[in-house]
Amino acid sequence: MNADDIRRAPKVLLHDHLDGGLRPRTVIDLALQGGYEALPTTDVGELTRWFVASADSGSLERYLETFQHTVGVLQSPEALTRVARECAQDLADDGVVYAEVRFAPELHVERGLTLHQVIDAVLTGFREGSQGRGIRVGALLTAMRHAARSLEIAELAIEYRDRGVVGFDIAGAEAGFPPTRHLDAFQYMQRENGHFTIHAGEGFGLPSIWEALQWCGADRLGHGVRIVDDITVKDDGEVELGRLAAYVRDKRVPLEMCPSSNVQTGAAPSIAEHPIGLLRKLYFRVTVNTDNRLMSGTSMTTEMTQLVEAFGYDWADLQWFTVNAMKSAFLPFDQRLALINDVIKPRYADLIGR
Repeated sequence: MNADDIRRAPKVLLHDHLDGGLRPRTVIDLALQGGYEALPTTDVGELTRWFVASADSGSLERYLETFQHTVGVLQSPEALTRVARECAQDLADDGVVYAEVRFAPELHVERGLTLHQVIDAVLTGFREGSQGRGIRVGALLTAMRHAARSLEIAELAIEYRDRGVVGFDIAGAEAGFPPTRHLDAFQYMQRENGHFTIHAGEGFGLPSIWEALQWCGADRLGHGVRIVDDITVKDDGEVELGRLAAYVRDKRVPLEMCPSSNVQTGAAPSIAEHPIGLLRKLYFRVTVNTDNRLMSGTSMTTEMTQLVEAFGYDWADLQWFTVNAMKSAFLPFDQRLALINDVIKPRYADLIGR
């Protein structure tokens, strides 16, 4: 199993940020077109390396600072549509058959766009980029947890749910901004039978996960890597789950794991020591994701290849991660089942049988 083989495998991506996945060349083009002058360099190679190095700090807060440049060039409908179109194309080229890509509409209104204009532009790009490429892309509308527009964004997620938006999310620095600050938005989503995920258990620990699940009712956990803080591995190898970890496993709460990003932000010491290895053995509902492809210099192929190298995974393991993600997608059950039975399993059967 090498990267070329893995690229051909069908993949499902649940945790990917639109403003974290731009092509470096596109960042430069949009900066020139939009008059954005704060880029550290306009050399494609240097800019590519700058994003990864700046994000590779071990701090979530420092990691998030890199987004001032990508958000800075995404302030027009044309820029948003282009980036969304290229996102769908890049994911399709990487073997992704279903993706949920998230973005925060409130970050793209600095030059006068309305929230509706932002959403319309992104959805147009996803439709254009997906056409004829064997991929389906749904949008997650994200509210920033340090701001106060979450209910407004949640209402937009419901307004657009039959037009390409599949759910709602909150993101941003966890410490000091617990998910319960946005309880009205989550309760609204629940009343409207909407789906939502919450960034929790990355930059902050078990209390963030507990609040996201037990107070806010999250369908999935964005990252959730710190759930291992509630798992004890004894000297004899016996594993003991705390009550929260047991709840997460028993309820099959999907964990949107992003290994490379977690290493960059300090949530995991290395890929080889990433909690995904233990959580896979314990059969938590683990999924594999990219988070921010530009900042982490990654792709779904890269993430899976690294896991194969670190943990010795085979095609059956990669299929398990992929089916987990498809089961956890914010799509109607019959559509999820069709993708699993008609696309994912047959293509993995071909790979396994080679």
